[in-house]
Amino acid sequence: MAVAQAVDFPPVVSKVTSMIAALTFPNISPEIFGFDLFGFHIALRWYAMAYIVGIMLGWQVLKAAITRPQLWRDGSPMAVAKLEDLTTYIVVGVIAGGRLGYVLFYKPAYYLSNPIEIPMIWTGGMSFHGGFLGVVVAVWLFSLRHKVTLPALADGIALAAPCLLYTSDAADE
Repeated sequence: MAVAQAVDFPPVVSKVTSMIAALTFPNISPEIFGFDLFGFHIALRWYAMAYIVGIMLGWQVLKAAITRPQLWRDGSPMAVAKLEDLTTYIVVGVIAGGRLGYVLFYKPAYYLSNPIEIPMIWTGGMSFHGGFLGVVVAVWLFSLRHKVTLPALADGIALAAPCLLYTSDAADE
């Protein structure tokens, strides 16, 4: 039976750790800009901008891949013209799945008591795992509706997904 031993970090690690703890980080507002309109506060937040930029970058990566049929075993899985529809499906999947994931995974009792608040995404509360599941369902539905081979479409999504994953992680609050 092995006995757990205390780990003694070298002095260099202790110095680096204390330096990081001493760094002050700027207090950046989560809003890029905001304004009031008819009693509602409308704001663009950094995290939302990260999603917008990530989806736009992913769109460009997938567009570049689709226009190169030599990258695909059986040619491009779809025409570039369908990319806008796919993006719409993905955006709806991210938002609906992210919100429903938050509702079901993190606060189900609260939202069962207050179901009118479920669609109020502007109050905050999105789940990465729900967003992921929403995109999976959206891509599957897109492949059925537009008769696109799901494995080839999934390959394209795998090419584009790191753009959104990076930008959303970089802007994580």
